[in-house]
Amino acid sequence: MAAKRLEAAPSQAAGPAAPSVALAFEDPSAFRVKSLGELLRALGVFHLCSFPVLVNNCGKLMSVARAILGKRGFSLFLRPSVYAQFVAGEDEREISQSMEKMSSLGLRPMLAVPIEEDLGESTGEKRYDDNMEAMLECVRMSHSNAWSRDPMMQLKITALLSPELCVKLTTLLSQQKYDLDLLVRAMNGEVFPGLDEKETAHFLCSLRRLNKIAEASSNKVRVLVDAEYTYMNPALSLVAMAMMKKFNRDGAWIWNTYQCYLKESRSLLLEALRLSRSEGFCLGVKLVRGAYMDKERKLAKQEGRADPIHESWENTNDSYNGSLKVMLDAISQNPQRYRIIVATHNEESVRRAAQGMAELGIDKDGGSVCFGQLLGMCDHVSLTLAQEGYAVYKSVPYGSVDDTLPYLVRRAQENRTVLQGIRKERDLLRQELRRRIRLGLRGGINWRK
Repeated sequence: MAAKRLEAAPSQAAGPAAPSVALAFEDPSAFRVKSLGELLRALGVFHLCSFPVLVNNCGKLMSVARAILGKRGFSLFLRPSVYAQFVAGEDEREISQSMEKMSSLGLRPMLAVPIEEDLGESTGEKRYDDNMEAMLECVRMSHSNAWSRDPMMQLKITALLSPELCVKLTTLLSQQKYDLDLLVRAMNGEVFPGLDEKETAHFLCSLRRLNKIAEASSNKVRVLVDAEYTYMNPALSLVAMAMMKKFNRDGAWIWNTYQCYLKESRSLLLEALRLSRSEGFCLGVKLVRGAYMDKERKLAKQEGRADPIHESWENTNDSYNGSLKVMLDAISQNPQRYRIIVATHNEESVRRAAQGMAELGIDKDGGSVCFGQLLGMCDHVSLTLAQEGYAVYKSVPYGSVDDTLPYLVRRAQENRTVLQGIRKERDLLRQELRRRIRLGLRGGINWRK
């Protein structure tokens, strides 16, 4: 398989390739691949997203709109606008059309099943089993279509394991360390200590679900486990690392996410690197800044804990760029064992990654380093990187309007600082629109395309 071939070390024969000056991300020509309708839709959606009152209250506003318009009317309203901007489609035919367009632009899809839970939302084993089937279908779609030579997908463990049990496991981890082998054996059906009978039954069922997804994806699709809230992250990371130990012997098929807005992020990453060396597994890292800042700070204040988030944006940037350097250094020494997706909309971090790759002789498209942004956002960065020959993934949710609406609302609220800061992308879109209109009036191009 093509994905398996990418486990080979990147070729260093050509030597380091310096990033082009195009990585200034100032050129509106990146949007020439978009249709007029896509330009207008993006401008309209981004304009709405620039109003904090709309983003902060989008869940309530959409609930009101749905009550007034009804299910069908609301879907007709949302589908050509917000849904079309941020969601690939509802069924495989629609998804395939979106992914083929993305592939033609040099971008790779990273499918995301829009299901997750927080405390108080647990729904029982039947729902978790249904979620597993949806994840397995995501594995099948990612692998069976020719959208990407090295397919990836995202996975939220809380779609398969109750948040309440994740919190319980996190509490246990704060009291004593657990050996990864204990989790690996639990994935094979052995009892995990510290849980009561009901918790044990649910945990074993959840591990079987995760095991089934990992078995289906191994050597086919790279599964990126999302980080969530600090009150459950230690449990999520323990499970992810156990999955790595079991399935990442010959390649990085299971990845974990590191949130660099957390003060502890660097130590967590260094510990993961240490574990990967001592336990003999390959490490895949999704590096993000983080999306739960407001809730994390509010909870810490309510519980009288120290704020887990860096004090300033500058400190978060330093944390991200420092962790990025740690991973690039590790990859340059052993590209077969380590991989990273630089998952950020921050242009400076993207430039630092590209420059670091050039200085360390890491191939642009060798498989060890790739970039990631959200579908429908930051296209001036994604398209420019793709045109320069880098591997670029877009996080792609899919499903019906009803299925994706809670996901979109959560993402909007978590990323509202990003949504409100997309002035540059709007300006570049406007420049491209004005260019087409001018040339169209002169008869130079069909400006509708």
